[in-house]
Order: sequence, then structure tokens, then C-alpha cells
Amino acid sequence: MAFSDPQSVNPGTGAENLPRLGTGLDEGNFARADKTLVLSFQHQYKTRTRRQARLDQSKIVANPLSSTASQRVGVSAYLVVDAPQSGFTQAEILTHVTGLLNNLTASSNANLIKFLGGES
Repeated sequence: MAFSDPQSVNPGTGAENLPRLGTGLDEGNFARADKTLVLSFQHQYKTRTRRQARLDQSKIVANPLSSTASQRVGVSAYLVVDAPQSGFTQAEILTHVTGLLNNLTASSNANLIKFLGGES
């Protein structure tokens, strides 16, 4: 089963529809034509099952060390779920991941803001 094409994501500048770039075995990638915004999904099956959802964004900004040069910078955010092959049901893993996301996003993203500010 594959994610629908295109996928919608809001990187802070409004919702964008990202068309599928390609699909490999256990992975799918969606991106802007210029690849400055990429949404990807990957699955690895070894002794444990590892699933990753990732959003990468890049842009050109002024180089703080040069008044005439610019540079490409990028940011990535990803969620990794690492689970044993057996012992946890999909429902239990869903509850676990939802618990983490709810902690970070409760009260207008309060803990996420603290985390991004370096608190631990």
C-alpha cells in the first residue's frame, strides 16, 4: 500500500501539494520540483522494524561571513519508530507514538518550543 499522490504538507508558508518523486522497495518520496521541500517515508525490516517519516527543507540565504555571497541551508525533522518484530501490537505502538506527540504539542506546542530551545 502506498501513500496517495500528491501529499500535502505545510512548512509554515501554507499548504503545499508535493507530487511523488518515486517509490522504491519500502520507501516513498514526495517533493517540490526544485527539491527544496521533500517529504519521505522509509521502512526497514531487520531484527527490529524501523519506520521513518521525514521532512527536509532548504533555502538560499545571505552568508553572514560575506556581503556578496549566499549559501544553501537546510533543516530536517523526522519521526522514527523503532519496534521489535513481535511483542507490541500496532495499536499499542500507535498509542505510544501518540503519547509522545501529544506531550510535545499540548498547550500550543509548549514542550516542543522548550525542546527546540534546548531544554531537556
